Amino acid sequence: MEHLNIGEFNRGQSSKLIRKLVEEDKAAYINKNGKPIAVVMSNERYERLLAKGIDINEY
Repeated sequence: MEHLNIGEFNRGQSSKLIRKLVEEDKAAYINKNGKPIAVVMSNERYERLLAKGIDINEY
């Protein structure tokens, strides 16, 4: 899975980065100070997880 730095989002690159993840149907870690703090994925990917019975909100 790809790792993106939170600084890229803070510099106004969030729209571009999210669009790329959606187009490539990938998920990515968002890192701050070299440590993962969040995960970003497309809604399609999330819906596929739900369809398989995986609800990440339950964990």
